Amino acid sequence: MIGLLLTVLAVQAQTARKFTIGLSDDGKAKMTCYIPTNPSGMAIVGVPGGGYSVLSNSHEGHQASDWLNQQGIAYFVVDYRLPNGDRSLPIGDVEKAIRIVRDSADVWSINPHSVGIMGFSAGGHLASVISTHSDFEVRPDFSILFYPVISMDERLTHKWSCRNFLGEEGQKDKALVRDFSTQNAVRRHLTPPAIIITANDDRLVPPVTNGIAYYSAMRSVGNDCSLYVYPTGDHGFGFGPWFPYHDQMLQDLGNWLKARQVPRKDAIRVACIGNSITDGHGIDMATAYGYPALLQKKLGGDYWVRNFGVSARTLLNKGDHPYMNEMAWKDALAFKPDIVVIKLGTNDSKPHNWRHGAEFRQDLEQMITTLSPQLAQLAKKKGKKAKTVAPAKPRIFLCTPIPAFKSTWEINDSVIANGIIPVQKELAAKYGLQLIDLHTLFADGADLVQPDGIHPNGKGAERLAEIVCEAVGGKM
Repeated sequence: MIGLLLTVLAVQAQTARKFTIGLSDDGKAKMTCYIPTNPSGMAIVGVPGGGYSVLSNSHEGHQASDWLNQQGIAYFVVDYRLPNGDRSLPIGDVEKAIRIVRDSADVWSINPHSVGIMGFSAGGHLASVISTHSDFEVRPDFSILFYPVISMDERLTHKWSCRNFLGEEGQKDKALVRDFSTQNAVRRHLTPPAIIITANDDRLVPPVTNGIAYYSAMRSVGNDCSLYVYPTGDHGFGFGPWFPYHDQMLQDLGNWLKARQVPRKDAIRVACIGNSITDGHGIDMATAYGYPALLQKKLGGDYWVRNFGVSARTLLNKGDHPYMNEMAWKDALAFKPDIVVIKLGTNDSKPHNWRHGAEFRQDLEQMITTLSPQLAQLAKKKGKKAKTVAPAKPRIFLCTPIPAFKSTWEINDSVIANGIIPVQKELAAKYGLQLIDLHTLFADGADLVQPDGIHPNGKGAERLAEIVCEAVGGKM
């Protein structure tokens, strides 16, 4: 009996503070905060399930606090408002919770770059919505999805979760059903890493059309995702000790959390902007083996490199797929980078895009000055007597396209060399940017590209990372 009491007291001692914060003016939404005694810097926002009709916030909420605090993880359970067809209510409540956690990071000894979300069942759906749809500032850094509802097609999932989230009319809107079936909203490089925990015999939310569908979507685009399917357990086990694989699940989840590589709070932020070459087209698991991922390894822990590349995109705003219309561009700005590496122009050389080539200069200038409005002011002062000002932020590196060794997809190396690169050189000089001349540095690199003659292979991605690493001042 005494031993049991000591164990209970030891567990309780892991939580230094417990308190509640209101999230909505009507008082219906709140967040219960569990701050650990020995914080690791990691935080998790918990989102209980309940089919969007009730909140199962015991074993799918508060019951996780002891274990998480023992790991040094700050934990925040959100009692969100139920949608009743108005999905903005639960989405807004959880987004506000994440914003508060990040805004209070210093006070609660949290690394704002290590704030995850953990959702159960319908709460797993809500967590996946926040992970795929929300703005960068409130998107979590990782997702833990317990037996999640993913599909909003009631034929494939939990019918009442769909109806309560979308409403009766929403179920008739095929575009809305598709959009909030979150396996369709996964974005390469932008959707945070995830772990999915489910049971093979789940009869309420079929794993194949829900959790496994999300895993498949994540793996298909090369995003970091792990899947744990336990033999039995049915639905709704959460952190309940009755789950047959409870201890194993905690071990698996703990190992996954410990393996996460978290950037330092003060890391130098590097945004890699570009098309499919930055994205890592043709390189399996480009999130680990594309040039930005290799650049991260070369630069080391003092830097935080993010890949904002999107395949087929143009710098030209009148091109077939303008980069500045993309979620990745919005995310890159919200990332607030210290260094930006821009590698665009290859797709602009296609005939149907280059017919707008006269606007390439103004569109590149728009990108540069949007990233750093200070550069526009410095450019105006060139040649005039002015007080010394600090260097503009972020530092922008402008990369010329690598050579097009073949005219695949009508990419034209002559346009690259004689139309695009001269403009890049001109604007690099005007704004004091460093030009990385990949066109020259890859001139003899036919062995560095894939058979299409356009995209770097694994060796080429390594070479590209080396060149950029040297340019931004990192050690190789």
